[in-house]
Amino acid sequence: MKILSKYVIIMVAGIACLLVSCAKKSVTESRPAFCADSAYSYIERQMAFGPRVPNSAAHMQCAVWLIEQLRASGATVELQKGQMPDYRDNMQQIYNIIGHFSTPEIANRPRVLLSAHYDTRPWCDEEEEYSDRQYNVPGANDGASGVGVLLEIARQLGKKQADSTLTTPVDIIFFDCEDMGTPQFYTGKEKENTWCLGSQLWATNYANIANSQLPVAKYKFGILLDMVGAPDAYFPKEMYSTQYASNYQQQIWRAAERLGYGALFSNQQSYPITDDHYYVNTMAGIPCVDIIHYDLRNATGFPSWWHTRRDNMDNISRTTLQAVGEVVMSQL
Repeated sequence: MKILSKYVIIMVAGIACLLVSCAKKSVTESRPAFCADSAYSYIERQMAFGPRVPNSAAHMQCAVWLIEQLRASGATVELQKGQMPDYRDNMQQIYNIIGHFSTPEIANRPRVLLSAHYDTRPWCDEEEEYSDRQYNVPGANDGASGVGVLLEIARQLGKKQADSTLTTPVDIIFFDCEDMGTPQFYTGKEKENTWCLGSQLWATNYANIANSQLPVAKYKFGILLDMVGAPDAYFPKEMYSTQYASNYQQQIWRAAERLGYGALFSNQQSYPITDDHYYVNTMAGIPCVDIIHYDLRNATGFPSWWHTRRDNMDNISRTTLQAVGEVVMSQL
């Protein structure tokens, strides 16, 4: 896809959302501003790079593009570089991308942290055929969906920042190397903490600064988005979120109910999931809630195409993106 086409698609999506919102102003006036068409186009653009396996050409191209999109939305962008050991004890280069939204009037207020991972898993280790497990996961839902929602939220925050209607400073983090955890076919001794390398790096750095008494951003709470685009999405209350951020989890789920998305945001309790939010909670000490597809009605809890070659755009629903986007925007 040519560079010009990329911006035309996103611009057209934005105009379409504006026209729809104007036509239905009497119905949607109290709903948070969010455009699913725009979020969907951001997901398509990530997929056009190919699998964003860490340190591949597609991964680096996507990282540059993410920085460009955050800056285009008005964010002050920070690139955090570092290294973390993977399951083989090889050092992985990590690039966490952070966008800051604020104005001088609110700069000293506690911030809200929004995050998702932008890398994709190097192996399709949930494929039945062993020969298929060496392929990269395309990562439409597992990775790109959360990023797409946050890029659209960044676009909306940029508008608020520009006209000084932003009331809460917000940081958006795109974590790297979330999906580098030990593959199922690995025959060596499994190491702990091989998932979520980017969030471990960020959380460790944050905790070190806080413990040194140097100035550090103060956060009220955080929200992590992971696998938030499926047509049959189901978001129960993840257990680590309940343990470390119960009040904020309840607040978010009540907002979902008020907005009419109670069927998606279930009050059912799910098992604990080691996701990026775990390290934000335990290492950085920031209460963080995971909004993640986890359906207790099937064997793994995740969709049948999770960590397979079928994690593609067929599994992305604008309706689900709209629901998640509105719920998250209601917290800002």
